[in-house]
Amino acid sequence: MTDLRAALERVLPSVRADLERLVRIPSVEMDAGAADDVKASAEAVADLARGSGAAEVEILSVPDGAPAVIAHWPAPDGAPRVLLYAHHDVQPTGDVAEWTSPPFEPTERDGRLYGRGAADDKAGIMAHFAALRVYEGHPPVGVTVFVEGEEEDGSPTLAQFLESFGDRLVADAIVVADSVNWTVDTPSLTTSLRGLVDCYVEIRVLDHAVHSGMFGGPVIDALTSLCRLLATLHDEQGDVAVPGLARGAAKEVDYPEARYRAEAGVLDGIRLSGSGSLGDRLWTGPALSVVALDATRVAEAANVLVPAARAKVSLRLGTGDDPRVAMDALTDHLRSHAEFGAQVSITEGSLAAPCAFDTDNAVYDAARDAFTEAFGQPPVEIGLGGSVPFIAEFATAFPDAAILVTGVEDPDSRAHGVDESLHLGQFAKVCLAETLLLDRLAQGR
Repeated sequence: MTDLRAALERVLPSVRADLERLVRIPSVEMDAGAADDVKASAEAVADLARGSGAAEVEILSVPDGAPAVIAHWPAPDGAPRVLLYAHHDVQPTGDVAEWTSPPFEPTERDGRLYGRGAADDKAGIMAHFAALRVYEGHPPVGVTVFVEGEEEDGSPTLAQFLESFGDRLVADAIVVADSVNWTVDTPSLTTSLRGLVDCYVEIRVLDHAVHSGMFGGPVIDALTSLCRLLATLHDEQGDVAVPGLARGAAKEVDYPEARYRAEAGVLDGIRLSGSGSLGDRLWTGPALSVVALDATRVAEAANVLVPAARAKVSLRLGTGDDPRVAMDALTDHLRSHAEFGAQVSITEGSLAAPCAFDTDNAVYDAARDAFTEAFGQPPVEIGLGGSVPFIAEFATAFPDAAILVTGVEDPDSRAHGVDESLHLGQFAKVCLAETLLLDRLAQGR
């Protein structure tokens, strides 16, 4: 333990410097104009793998897919093989003017490193390489590093990638460094994730806009009709009112309402919606949001009846649900609840399955031990309300592998948002925990 901690302290400056180099690459895969940057990001990761002692490094992709990096460190005799996952693509920045410092210029303030991807998920990449550098390129277990380039776009070609190259990724344990810790001082292991379905719903009531005074009254405009339809998606308590959705039960975790309000930025006077524990509502039950509306802008408004309006509806799925069944339930609800014969058209979007992991095994025992040593207290086992579609695909492709979802973020990281940041003290502990995890897995062979 002492030797590994000292070795990590020696490599952390180079790990920090390489993280900053990665953050400077604007690898926004969702931006069609950033293809060269995404390619450069993959090449940078491949170079880091070579510099960390990889025996073999490949940059691979499937048609219409982003470049991914696969690197191998051979297993000592009898040792298990571990797959270390992260992604090198990042979210768009939004309005750059809202950032305190430039999003692609890593900047330290008050012990945090700010920049797009500094936490999500280039810190995950560097946590893996930190552990490999501690072992000077000769880890005590076999290691495959897999860093994909389209996670922020929902990993649309991952299934095809696994079909083509899955034989390169077979492992006894999979470590996904792309989640959040309970606090900067308390680690967590994410043991369940919600699924996701979303769709676009359009309401049409007129074939063109007409004067609201001359024609208003006998027909309700499309925007009002759409609002009334969307209002049927929740009941009076704020629970999702779409019938037929599954609702799981979360593990009991002490999550005070005041903490949730502070972390979510809930305004004073707002009552929380839904029933059940906070864990149930956040991690294992359905949650539905209207995430976008297409309608006339206020600045362009005229006194007319709006003929058509459109919304994007996003439904997070509770554990145990089936995305196809849930999508059908959502679209059936939308079609059946439109009023006054309004025409409804629906375009389906994403489908991602929820998943929950078996935590009663030697891999999880090793992880609990490693994170307890690194942080000084045991990890909290939590659910994640978000959806990480590729994890369910991993679970299907590699049913015999234990999947660990670990955290490089904390509740203040603002992943996907303005001023995304990484807590540097916590990052050092994550790097130590992963180093110890490889050691513990080797001891348990």
